Amino acid sequence: MSERITRVPDGHPEFGSTAVFDAFKYAAGVKAGGLLFVAGQIGLRPDGSVPETAAEQADWAFRRLGVVLEAEGLGFRDLVEIVTYHVNIDSQLADFREVKDRYIQQDYPAWTILGVAALARASLLVEIRAVAALRA
Repeated sequence: MSERITRVPDGHPEFGSTAVFDAFKYAAGVKAGGLLFVAGQIGLRPDGSVPETAAEQADWAFRRLGVVLEAEGLGFRDLVEIVTYHVNIDSQLADFREVKDRYIQQDYPAWTILGVAALARASLLVEIRAVAALRA
């Protein structure tokens, strides 16, 4: 199974510590059936701090998603699906879309938008889960 697991180098300048994966026993990504399933990415800075605004959190979540994709030689064009989770969706979606459009500019993936009551930390406002097609 270990060859199916996507690992992010600990201390990556965009990602920071990867200790959470071992602590909570999950992978940044798992390859199966020609796809890469990426665990939900949240808006954390590399030092572990959480930005105050949803737009900044979205930017860091997309940066972290990019790091996981990059670990498999992929990019945002390889995404086939994203699911985004939003606390206070009504006031945040426009800003989120602006950030998303900087990262995903063509070959758009399927996108499901969900409003949620809370995420893993009380200060988190956005989370992004994704699926990408592996290259042959």
